[in-house]
Order: sequence, then C-alpha cells, then structure tokens
Amino acid sequence: MRICMIVPERDVMGGIASVVNGYREYDFGKEYEMRYVESYCDGSKGKKLIKAVRGYLAFLRELWFHRPDVVHVHSSFGPSFYRKLPFIYMASWTGRRIVNHIHGADFALLYPESSEKKRKLVQKVYGRCDIIVALSEEWKKAFSLIVPPEKIRILPNYCRIPLPKKVITKNRILFLGAFEKRKGCFDIPQIYREATVRSDKLPLVMAGDGDMEGVRKRFEESLHPLSQVTHGEAENPEAEKQEQVTFPGWVRGEAKEELLRESDIFLFPTYNEGMPMAVLEAMANEMAIVTTGVGGIPKLIEDGVSGYLCEPGNVAEIADRLAELIKDKEKRAAFGRAARKRATEQYGMEGHITELKRIYKELATQ
Repeated sequence: MRICMIVPERDVMGGIASVVNGYREYDFGKEYEMRYVESYCDGSKGKKLIKAVRGYLAFLRELWFHRPDVVHVHSSFGPSFYRKLPFIYMASWTGRRIVNHIHGADFALLYPESSEKKRKLVQKVYGRCDIIVALSEEWKKAFSLIVPPEKIRILPNYCRIPLPKKVITKNRILFLGAFEKRKGCFDIPQIYREATVRSDKLPLVMAGDGDMEGVRKRFEESLHPLSQVTHGEAENPEAEKQEQVTFPGWVRGEAKEELLRESDIFLFPTYNEGMPMAVLEAMANEMAIVTTGVGGIPKLIEDGVSGYLCEPGNVAEIADRLAELIKDKEKRAAFGRAARKRATEQYGMEGHITELKRIYKELATQ
C-alpha cells in the first residue's frame, strides 16, 4: 500500500511534529511504502507561505508519479485547517482515500462559534475525507457535529518509553509547551508562588516558546523579591537551592530528554487540549503530573494515582496539589511510577502503529 503523509518539517515546534517524527523513524516494513510531503515550517509568514506552496507542488508530483492509495493529512484548527484544505481537495479530485488526523484543541474556534459560511466550509472539507482520526472519545463526540460518527476513529497519541531513571533527580518542576494563555502559562507564576510559600522551594524550568517576555514579567511581578528569574541555568551552584525560575527556550533532542529525565513534577495547567504529547512524555519519564481534566488528559492521568487533575484556572487548587507533591517525595515517586506504568502498558508506539495500520487496511477494503 502506498501512503503519502502530509507533515511539518522535522524541527517544527509542537506536538504534531513529535507524533510525525516517530512515524518517520518507524520501519513500516515491505507492506507499506511511506512517502512524506512537508507543508509547514516555523518562521515568518513569508517563509511559511513558500513552504506551503512547495508542499502543494510536491504533492502534485506525488499524485501524478507515485499515485498513493491513501493520503494521510495531519491537521489542526485555525490556520492549519486552511493550509491543509488544498491537499484534501487535490486528493479528493484524484480519487485518493483520505485520512484526516486532527490534533488541535481549538475546535470551538473553527466550528461551533463560527459563522454559518465557515461551518459549511468545514462540513464540505471534512466530508471529502474517508476517515477522521480523533485523539479521544471527547473529540469524537465533537467531530460528530460535522461528519457521521461511523467515519471517525479514535487513535490516542503515543509515547516512546525511555529506560528507567538511573540518575538522582534534581527535585525540579518542569513545564514544556507554548507560552500562551491556552496552556495556562500566565497562571503558573501565581501557582508557583502559592505552592512554594508553604512548601520547599524547588526550582522550576519553563521550557518553551511564544510570549516568553509576558510570562517572565508575570513571574517577576509575582515572585519578587522571593526568587531569581534567569534566562538559563543559574551560574551560582548555590542558587539551585533557592526558589528560581529558568527559561531555556524551546528544547529538542537530548536537551529535552535530559530535562524530562532529571525532573520530578510536570506542571501543565492547560485550559484546552487534545491529547498532549508533553504529558505523555512526562509520564514515560516517570514524573508526577499536576494538570487539568480537559480534552483527552483524563484518559492519561488517573487522579490521585499517577497525578492530579484540577479545574482549569483554579489557581488555588493547582497550587495546593503542587505543594503537596513538593513536600512529599514518596508520593511523587509513587505517582511517577504509576504514570510510567500506564504509559508503557497503554500508550506505547507499537500499539499505536498497529491501530494506524488497521485504519489503512480498512480503507483498502472500502
């Protein structure tokens, strides 16, 4: 079976790239011929436009010369919907089977709260797809507003399981993600202050990109003069013992793996999610999770067993849970072990790929 997958560049920031990069590295065997067309990159609007145009031209060549049986589109909402629209139309016009694998969390921005004209466009585009892939049962219900439920398949994200931790962790709290309101970043300064005022003062690493200056300013307003807010790792070794916040920027590869290996608590006070790769990666790395019960997260975290699920925006509740884990090393270690166990048993890559192949085979028989 010939599969053409529409993907972002390898080094793009975000969860879609993390999922797709795993596909690129996986050996699908002789049963599948996988080819990839890049359609998105980070950078300026001009750079993104050029990348998209090149992606459309490369896709036309794929349709003409390699004639894929299935086109697997990875999409989100907002601008991503419009960028992927030409791929879906071209694939539909040439009679290809289409899998639209939807990763985004801002569904309300695209459909329920949109104009009638925009809703009709979404229905038309999604109606051209043979299968819609949702990350959770909740998102399947949401997409059922657009397409018949029998067209929707649930395929949770996966995580690659590292070796068990062999180093002593640095008693550190970690956030990974985009610095934006949806991720709860602007709540973290107050959460951190309230939690550390009544517990030990563990360092916090804010790894990500976006409105870094806005988040940094919130920290400075919230924590001064109690803490030190730096751009990177503290130069003074004694500062590790102080309450501090560091901003290493967006991390990839070994730098990201090191942060995950050497942190104890993952703080993720998000307001809206699909099935975040950052939470899955934290689980696989044996971290206790403090997050919110939105999107597919309740499928990942068992409240009070592998982490805590809090109400989005409830700073006091999130701070209480964080303080509890800061003070209780044994509890956070137990949560971390439970999180890793759940990730290993239910969200490994092999099981994910098996389900993906089942979707491909289903299309082949239609």
